[in-house]
Amino acid sequence: MASPKTEWALAELFESWAGVPPDLILPLAPSGSDRIYYRLQKNDKVAIGTYSPHARESLAFLNFSKHFHERKLPVPAIYAENLDAKVYLQEDLGSTTLYSFLLQNQHQFPDSLVQLYKKVVEKLAHLQINGSKELQYTYCFPKESFDRESMFWDFNYFKYHFLLPSQVGFDEVALEKDFHQLANFLLQADNEYFMFRDFQSRNILIRNGNPYFIDYQGGRKGALQYDLASLLYQAKANIPNDIRESLIQHYLDTASQLTNIDRDSFLSYFYGYVLMRNIQVLGAYGFRGIYERKAHFLLSIPYGLKNIQWLLEEGKIPLALPEITRCLQAIIKSQKYDPYDKSKGENSLLKVVVNSFSYHKRQIPVESSGNGGGFVFDCRFLHNPGRYEPYKKLSGKDESVINFLKHFSDMEPFLNNVYRMVDAAVENYLERSFTHLEINFGCTGGQHRSVYAADQLTTHLKDKYGIDVTLSHLEQANWSKEN
Repeated sequence: MASPKTEWALAELFESWAGVPPDLILPLAPSGSDRIYYRLQKNDKVAIGTYSPHARESLAFLNFSKHFHERKLPVPAIYAENLDAKVYLQEDLGSTTLYSFLLQNQHQFPDSLVQLYKKVVEKLAHLQINGSKELQYTYCFPKESFDRESMFWDFNYFKYHFLLPSQVGFDEVALEKDFHQLANFLLQADNEYFMFRDFQSRNILIRNGNPYFIDYQGGRKGALQYDLASLLYQAKANIPNDIRESLIQHYLDTASQLTNIDRDSFLSYFYGYVLMRNIQVLGAYGFRGIYERKAHFLLSIPYGLKNIQWLLEEGKIPLALPEITRCLQAIIKSQKYDPYDKSKGENSLLKVVVNSFSYHKRQIPVESSGNGGGFVFDCRFLHNPGRYEPYKKLSGKDESVINFLKHFSDMEPFLNNVYRMVDAAVENYLERSFTHLEINFGCTGGQHRSVYAADQLTTHLKDKYGIDVTLSHLEQANWSKEN
């Protein structure tokens, strides 16, 4: 598990705040960083405990949070901190994110979701403008402002982690010239406000119908346009263009009440920042997806390219950037990152069977079609949550077990390797009109690791290929009996 010393430090900090020790310390879903989050609870006392190995990042978050909270901005309260142990406690705002609303609506935008986004952009304007007043930017990490150097960090991330592995070929001198042109242009915008930096739906919690913001430790001084661009052009949010335009105007209505805003000037820079943000995002997706081979980041690339394509086709890029434009157009035209045509899977005869099972209770399941073959993946080398009392009566379907596996085992790289092997077989079988593939995941008890892995692969295959998948947890009838 995580260092027992960390959990002990959080328990001690909780007791100093609540007056009683916690009787629940469970890990939460991991973020994109190496911070680790826990929910700690005793009766009606609940807090989110955070372990962060980066002292300067923690100082930024804690000081920003206190400053914003004092000004009644929608951020968590800070309850207690022990930076020597690299831990702190913050208010529990729940686990419902704006992104979860997007998933529930399957990327449709009913009026209820539009109204929620309106609340978000209103609160964003207040955070950026009112939150910036008297803010101690000296705590910013890694820099106090989104300046030329910061922009070039993003440009180079894009160049080396997305353009190069995409093998599009580029004129480096011409590309650098475009980067300088874009930076010169964007730095002309008013940049004296708080810039959240990663303002997207996963960092917005919804409680009682109201938005609250988290994970702004990378914030710094910058232009208002960047965060609005991050929100409205988040790749997988897939917000319709007419709704985007109405939300821009709604944001400006609020911001204009808080400071002097020249709408024409704001909009003249806005789409340049949309391009800047998408360049940064593609660099991040390239690093996480192409280099680290994390499948869900690869699946996000087409959405980012769709935003870029819209900017190019609508003539929204406000200055001539010939080499950037040529490279992006070449990648889009290559269809290298286009999603698999799901109609092939939906109209195929291929049936995939996915099982979880216990090595302790049975042999490897017999392949049911009579064709033989298939895959068997042994999960027993992964850290077993079933060894720990809080998880023994749970399964790989329970949130706390899932978070354990994400944090404290090698489940993610294991599944990424599984996806690569199984995807190759599925695509081959679809091309050859095969009708059956069986995939088995085994662990000691068939209750935690194999169950989660089988669930994840099933979701992956359905989402990517649209094929018919039958999922069976062969030990499920025994879970409750044995516990």
